[in-house]
Amino acid sequence: MKTAFVKEPSIISVNDTEKPSLETGDILVQMHACGICGSDLEKVFGQYGQPSMRLGHEPSGIILEVGPEVSEFKKGDRVFTHHHVPCYACHLCTHGNETMCSKYYETNLSPCGLSEEYVVPSWNVAHGGVIKISDSTSFEEAAMIEPLACCVRAWDKFSYREGDSAAIFGVGPTGMMHVMLAQSKKFSKIFCFDVNEFRLDFAKKFNITESINSTSKDRKQKVLAQTDDMGVDVAIIATSNLKALEDAIEMVRKGGFVMMFGVPSKNSKLDLDMNKIYSKEITLVTSYAASDKDTKEALELIESHQINLKQLITHTYPILDSQKAFDHARSGKNAMKIIITK
Repeated sequence: MKTAFVKEPSIISVNDTEKPSLETGDILVQMHACGICGSDLEKVFGQYGQPSMRLGHEPSGIILEVGPEVSEFKKGDRVFTHHHVPCYACHLCTHGNETMCSKYYETNLSPCGLSEEYVVPSWNVAHGGVIKISDSTSFEEAAMIEPLACCVRAWDKFSYREGDSAAIFGVGPTGMMHVMLAQSKKFSKIFCFDVNEFRLDFAKKFNITESINSTSKDRKQKVLAQTDDMGVDVAIIATSNLKALEDAIEMVRKGGFVMMFGVPSKNSKLDLDMNKIYSKEITLVTSYAASDKDTKEALELIESHQINLKQLITHTYPILDSQKAFDHARSGKNAMKIIITK
């Protein structure tokens, strides 16, 4: 079978690997679709700040085989599989910090999600890391359950109410998911920022307030003019570019929330005027990854048609063209969500 690996910086190798064997409680899945996300790009092209360098944590597919003592799933089931599952019992988990749990990092798909076939370990199978998907949900849609779940988790970390305003910095795939979530929560104004004109134009199709180039000199004034000179209630940074953090602090209202959602490179640094954050009483929060609780909520949003993710998919590539797919995703040229298929 074929599996994609990070061979060296900026280079992906698609190698023949041995078909994995199953242990008690494991399941074997044939990958049908797997999305490329910002953390994957950071692993290939940047300096990823987390321990795992495995590619592909947005896979969906069909169960080929189940190991001994697996009763909840069977061959032929259509599933989404979460790459990490926490313990739900430690101090971090019981305080709502499941993605910080040490067990979370120990539970990986093998060899990885970006493989023609992969094993889901027994821990994940037994602790909610495998979710059946309906026949009406495509594998490509299911491959976006995980990134939507990450967005869902982020929204649980700050306060908002109907009629609020938001600025989304970076309107790639997850940025657009934040746009959709803001609309589902009946936000009155949504401002989208990016340097990619294709993505700015793409965002306009969603009936947002305004798409603004991040290099525009009057970008702050445009937001203030439409928010009674206060600024937005919530600013979400869905990009690795930390200059967006500076803009978010400038454009969020007094007492507002700034959510750091995008994946910064390891050792990223930025000079900030902390007095401004203090005096404006800005709440700066971060959100990392998602738990299977969040994935279940994401699936419900998809299958109840509250969120339509199909409209984000612009390109698909076979696994043998993984390098082309990643290069395309990195450039962002005329692209939103890029999916790799078997």
